[in-house]
Amino acid sequence: MSTSARNWLIFFGAIILTIAVVGLLVSIFEHKQEAKLTFNRLTEIAPGEPNSDLWKANFPREYDGYIKTMKTSELAQYSKWGRYGGSEAFSRLDKYPDLTRLYAGYPFSVEYNEERGHMHALADMLKVKRLGDKKPGPCMTCKSPQVPQFIEKYGANRFYNTPVKTMVDSCGFTHTIGCADCHDAETMDLKIRRPAFLEAMAARGIDVSKASRQQMRTYVCAQCHVEYYWQKKDLYLTFPWAKGTLIDSVEAYYDSLNFADWEHGETKAPMIKVQHPEFELYSSGVHARAGVACADCHMPYQREGALKVTDHWVRTPLVNISNACLTCHRESEQELRDRVIEIQDRTYSQLTRAENAIVAAIDGIKAAMAAGATDDELKPARALHRKAQIRWDFISSENSMGFHSPQEAVRMLGDAIDYARQAELVAYKIVIQHGGKLEAAAAAPVKKAG
Repeated sequence: MSTSARNWLIFFGAIILTIAVVGLLVSIFEHKQEAKLTFNRLTEIAPGEPNSDLWKANFPREYDGYIKTMKTSELAQYSKWGRYGGSEAFSRLDKYPDLTRLYAGYPFSVEYNEERGHMHALADMLKVKRLGDKKPGPCMTCKSPQVPQFIEKYGANRFYNTPVKTMVDSCGFTHTIGCADCHDAETMDLKIRRPAFLEAMAARGIDVSKASRQQMRTYVCAQCHVEYYWQKKDLYLTFPWAKGTLIDSVEAYYDSLNFADWEHGETKAPMIKVQHPEFELYSSGVHARAGVACADCHMPYQREGALKVTDHWVRTPLVNISNACLTCHRESEQELRDRVIEIQDRTYSQLTRAENAIVAAIDGIKAAMAAGATDDELKPARALHRKAQIRWDFISSENSMGFHSPQEAVRMLGDAIDYARQAELVAYKIVIQHGGKLEAAAAAPVKKAG
């Protein structure tokens, strides 16, 4: 090849290479710009707008995921993996008959249904028989994005003291959990909108305003997925975290107030009804210590072209292991699924044993009462009954069947069994002291664990 031809070849090659490099740089720039523009502002959304349908134009990807929380039947095929919960409605009292005795004297012994997705939250709360039309304001706290608007306008005290029926009939509460519960309409930034969480974190010395985005991906969930109570006089909703979030600290907090949700219908023990302490149990687990947020597992990122979008179809990671788990873990999907199910099966086995033990304690205390024991004599057994049940209920009412913190869950249930058996022993010692007999207790059937 002549020198002239070689030079022309080099020249044209350089032109082609330059065009390719420029094209690559343009493509990279365009993708980076696309990635920055996670939404197009097609319409103005009022601050705190409670109607999630109005957010759809600006946030179509997020909205498409959000509305799937209405379609709970799409998860039915995975029921074999979510056998301890899920999004399909069923009566827990029918599935676990002992709950009617464990919650005797409390509305949960009348009706206790498995919760469904966020889009069902308001309707399900209004429909539930517990308290009927007498539901107090705190029952609405996490069921509608209209709650923060009401609180910002009238204050928390007025909200808590306004009956749910009034909110619906006179204040126009119609919107269920939605976009405004977690996001700023202008920036899409995560936002805490429930005062109880802010107050509880402040009591622990934590300034939520300094939280990182990763922390906020947990905090917005922790506004609602927690244990709580309201004070009997002014109905003010409070999280019992002043002494910490472990069960022992929560129990110590309630004991310091001499607080009880109700008196047990069979034993007359002062009881605590635990709600859904996902945040508290998660906080003691390995994922929390590793900085993994709730959204990383239940709302993992997904790719749409150059965009990284949070999946707003909130659901169990068991049906989305590729996005929810494999970004950190290197095992196969089957191995990770088997690991979760093994943890949950182990927890459920212990949970069942704890239920058996508490029912036996209830029978023992009833026998002591029938034998003529006084309230002073029964006080230690009733105190042990309370200690056993709050630990069992902490895991029973929490929605991961122990997975959020497996070792802590098993520790709690082991303690629940121990306290329940102590209560049973104390009660039957009283029976003997009053001249009673134990044959009936020995003949009582015991439910199989696991």
